[in-house]
Amino acid sequence: IGNPIFMMVIMIVLFYFLLIRPQQRQRKEQAARIAALKNGDKVITTAGLHGIVHSVKDSTVVIKVAEGTNLEFDKAAVASVAKKD
Repeated sequence: IGNPIFMMVIMIVLFYFLLIRPQQRQRKEQAARIAALKNGDKVITTAGLHGIVHSVKDSTVVIKVAEGTNLEFDKAAVASVAKKD
């Protein structure tokens, strides 16, 4: 058990299961949420802006933040999505 190569393999396996796999799962979940964006969904951007999806384009989303105020963001800027009620 004191073999250095064996210890390195154990460290790499632990690193994979504790860090890499959870990040990959989070990225997949985020990509699925962004792909499922629809008009009326409540969103929060990575900058902390709260708003409602006004329209969805190929690579951008228009978010209504106040009456008469619409801002266009990249889809990647959407941090979380709450479906419309």
